Amino acid sequence: MTEETYRNPILDADWSDPDVVRVGDDFYLTASSFGRTPGLPLLHSRDLVNWTLVGHALERLEPAEEFARPRHDCGVWAPSLRYHDERFWIFWGDPDQGVFQVNAPQIRGPWTRPHLLKAGKGLIDPCPLWDEETGEAFLVHAWAKSRSGVKNRLTGHRMHPDGTELLDDGKVIVDGDRIPGWFTLEGPKLYRHDGWFWILAPAGGVETGWQGAFRSRGFFGPYEERIVLEQKDTDVNGPHQGGWVRTPTGEDWFLHFQQRGAYGRVVHLQPMRWGPDGWPVLGDDGAPVAVHTRPDLPPQPAAAPATDDDFPGGRYGRQWQWTANPGDGWATQHSGDGLRLTCVRSADAHDLRRLPNVLTQRLPGKPCTVEVELRLDSDEPGARAGLAVLGDAFGWIGLQRGQDGTAHLVHRFAEGVADAERDAAHPRLATEGRARLRIEIGAGARCRFSADTGDGFRPSGPVFTATPWRWVGALLGLVALAPAGQGHAGAATFTRFRISAS
Repeated sequence: MTEETYRNPILDADWSDPDVVRVGDDFYLTASSFGRTPGLPLLHSRDLVNWTLVGHALERLEPAEEFARPRHDCGVWAPSLRYHDERFWIFWGDPDQGVFQVNAPQIRGPWTRPHLLKAGKGLIDPCPLWDEETGEAFLVHAWAKSRSGVKNRLTGHRMHPDGTELLDDGKVIVDGDRIPGWFTLEGPKLYRHDGWFWILAPAGGVETGWQGAFRSRGFFGPYEERIVLEQKDTDVNGPHQGGWVRTPTGEDWFLHFQQRGAYGRVVHLQPMRWGPDGWPVLGDDGAPVAVHTRPDLPPQPAAAPATDDDFPGGRYGRQWQWTANPGDGWATQHSGDGLRLTCVRSADAHDLRRLPNVLTQRLPGKPCTVEVELRLDSDEPGARAGLAVLGDAFGWIGLQRGQDGTAHLVHRFAEGVADAERDAAHPRLATEGRARLRIEIGAGARCRFSADTGDGFRPSGPVFTATPWRWVGALLGLVALAPAGQGHAGAATFTRFRISAS
């Protein structure tokens, strides 16, 4: 790879179901955030290769009581990001509630509260289109069989141009069951180009499928279809679901995800052109590219979404999300550096997967070493805090206060089928209630835990292989908790969170 080329994936972590839009010289991207908060991440780039995280469009999930506990496979599914009438718009489907919309005058907000555009079960992957030629507005969405009993079809609506309501009951505009060999058609993105309505939509399942294109002279069809991106002889399985964007100089590019197990859905950038027959050609004649010439855009310094954090003033960076809507007082601001997490009392202290008060960020897609320093500021017996890798299975290492007041280094894990954690190594004394914690993450998301309680880093327990959380990639997490009971249970302070390439 040279300065004139880029290598995929361009976002090597779980930025699931990406969509992209250009406004002037700036590109913006959002992605699924499921049940984590804040939701709807907002990324910015000037060259389509280097991206930074600039904020979130959704402060809390609604209704709040539904997301007071982890619902990692619910919430925000497959958002669409558009710019219209000098406003940014994001539409998404909550599979249990319906189609929502938020909008803002600037990418950093202020964003409106979620507006329920269409209520119903199984309504997912919505995408709007404002037809600049006619002034009409449209919406297309897919279906989740788990909630509706329906899948493999796309439904279209006319929409009020102000984005507040749909103007009809909807019509199936693409029925995947009528297309030989197609299944699990979903994730539509709607465009106008060259006198056609275009829908770019994947099918065939996220791990094994392909990217399709559909076109029609009228929004409600009939549509022709073609497969425009598939694995072929590459190692990019199921190139799947994304968005088309055009640069100021007229180049076309397509961003999509690839499912990579514990690493989640990483984002690739494919060149795109329009063939002589008027159909889009993605990648290398329909195969994903690994290395390619960069977009014809002004050179930019290397950048990526932040990971490291010193927690100035007790504040955590944009890269962190709670596993549910946050409670009051979970993180306390103060005058120094370091994240002060309250040891939240819970009857579920034996299972991190059930806790809303785990502060998480995405697991990097490349081998790395994760470190953080911990001080347990609690005298409550059973109070504990640590560094975790969280998925259907989880493992964590940290400190726990014993019944006699001493602090111990503990390392625990739970398999995906287990209802409670158990020890991954024998506890050992941590006399000052402090520890440096480390997870070395190698190929295949294999994690080696170690800790330094004053006598240097010592390995702890066997290798733990991270797993996804259903279709959400594994997460790194910081947590402080205590057994159920009454009264304040103290806190834990985390400092110098670092992720370094291995």
